[in-house]
Amino acid sequence: QVQLVESGGGLVQPGGSLRLSCAASGSIISINDMGWYRQAAGKERELVATITSGGTTNYADSGKGRFTISRDNGKNTVYLAMNSLKPEDTAVYYCYADVWYRGRNYDPRRTDYWGQGTQVTVSS
Repeated sequence: QVQLVESGGGLVQPGGSLRLSCAASGSIISINDMGWYRQAAGKERELVATITSGGTTNYADSGKGRFTISRDNGKNTVYLAMNSLKPEDTAVYYCYADVWYRGRNYDPRRTDYWGQGTQVTVSS
């Protein structure tokens, strides 16, 4: 009923910048928290940043001062601007959204949805 589609990943040199986007679509009533996680090869998925519907943000220490999360509630889209990228930022980045949506019987339901992931590679 709800899909999250990410874009913006790619290859960038150390010190460079990227901006990730994640758009939610479907039978959406409203979206609570949205955020980004990442998973490097051989490691567990870890939090990058989250943002509430009111705009309150939370960052992992690894991204503080370099990453900025934002959202456009009218477009059901969350963004992650990443600056001063480091090789250790290399990972697959996943967006998620805590969504209220309409079920098959038009009843309101709530669940977390995840994007398919977008690869970010920081290398010279």
